Amino acid sequence: MEEIKWHDNYALGVDFIDKEHKQLFSTMNKLLRISEDEDKSEWACREGIKYLKNHTIEHFEHEEAYMRSNNYEQYDIHKRLHDNFRFDTLPALEEEMVETNYSIEAIRHFLGVCIGWVVAHTQTEDMAIVGKMASKWADIPHEEEIDSLEQAIVQLTSDMFQMKAKIISEQYAGEDFGKIICNRLIYRGQQNEKWEITLVFEESLLLKMIGRILNTDYQKIDDMIINVTRYITRQLLEKLREHIPSLDLYKIEKEGLLTHEQLKKSFDRSHPPCSLLFDTGEGYFAFCMATSDSIRGKLTSSFDHKGALHAVHEYITADKTSEAEAETDGDGDDGEITQDVERKKKIMVVDDSDFMRSRIIGLLAGSYEMAEADSSVSAIKNLTMDRPDLILLDYEMPVCDGRQTLEMIRSDKDIADIPVIFLTGRGDRETVQKVMELKPERYLLKTLPDERIKSNIDSFFSKK
Repeated sequence: MEEIKWHDNYALGVDFIDKEHKQLFSTMNKLLRISEDEDKSEWACREGIKYLKNHTIEHFEHEEAYMRSNNYEQYDIHKRLHDNFRFDTLPALEEEMVETNYSIEAIRHFLGVCIGWVVAHTQTEDMAIVGKMASKWADIPHEEEIDSLEQAIVQLTSDMFQMKAKIISEQYAGEDFGKIICNRLIYRGQQNEKWEITLVFEESLLLKMIGRILNTDYQKIDDMIINVTRYITRQLLEKLREHIPSLDLYKIEKEGLLTHEQLKKSFDRSHPPCSLLFDTGEGYFAFCMATSDSIRGKLTSSFDHKGALHAVHEYITADKTSEAEAETDGDGDDGEITQDVERKKKIMVVDDSDFMRSRIIGLLAGSYEMAEADSSVSAIKNLTMDRPDLILLDYEMPVCDGRQTLEMIRSDKDIADIPVIFLTGRGDRETVQKVMELKPERYLLKTLPDERIKSNIDSFFSKK
């Protein structure tokens, strides 16, 4: 994706709303161009994303005021879609970018989800405001039902795959979040009602998840990955039915593999009222469910057990041919098993000073994977989701200082054993004594030359 173009058919006919929508499109296009150019400054990208977020939130407020002034009947549902995006989706995507130090991948994840959401929302729900179409989310489940389903999926993801999932969006509408494998199942209930359930996995997540299950390092999607995905999808749904008895998944009628293009068409055909997007920290997956007997059409790609092998082969070759032609690495066939490559050690820098964090990250980024936090609260929140191998902790932070932060870390059994090295700007005897009473791995003076700080970190890991 290089550009999203504004078309006249996006226009609602309400001048200020159309003007704000055009501005959103323009801002996202600027960010797309920045994300494609690695020479562009990181600061420009951060500021652009901040502007996009603030403009989006301001636009929602204006649009909601317009709906109230016109007594729009679906106001509560429309506002709920806005709230989910501004309070759940945007913060979660922003958190991912912070955790990865605004990596290109995280930025494009952010843009992919935002662009998909804004375009879909503009063409559907915003059109409903002015009566150009009916709301597609009119049958959205109650929040209590969604919460119950979310909690069950998060628990199962932890139990089955040892991954910590968190909700990104409660209204996933087929937005592009990377290369995907999409498995859809049609069930019949005991009263003959139809259940259409679709699970969408990011390819990189599947490779990690299945590699973990099989204790193997898979580099590419092949028939083994596809078939294991089909199996774990069914297992996940069986477990989900145990958690939520009202899911009457009595008998599988059809199973299908969809490309992203086919997935988007299926959303246009019958938009699922329950459609959740999750982030595991290692990739995204979506759970979509429709329960209406009015679902029209057939699966574009469906198969029974007799034709499954052929269908899987056709799916892989059809979707991967262009990729294979573009990327030839000479390392063997698809699905080749390779030895696990030792990953870089991960270090989190916790400091309220932007300058100090930038200095340390710039110093160590060549040898280590880096993450950052500008406060103790942000650090604790990130630690539980993305565990580092070492924490560099500022001792003199406002509100909650290094001592209190370390005490919080040591009180949480899941992160208590992460080693901590204190950073301090003061080398007097009293300060050093206070620091060492907390039994960190060691302490480093911020006034040390860069090479001394780097050698100390290298020494710590070599001894470990």
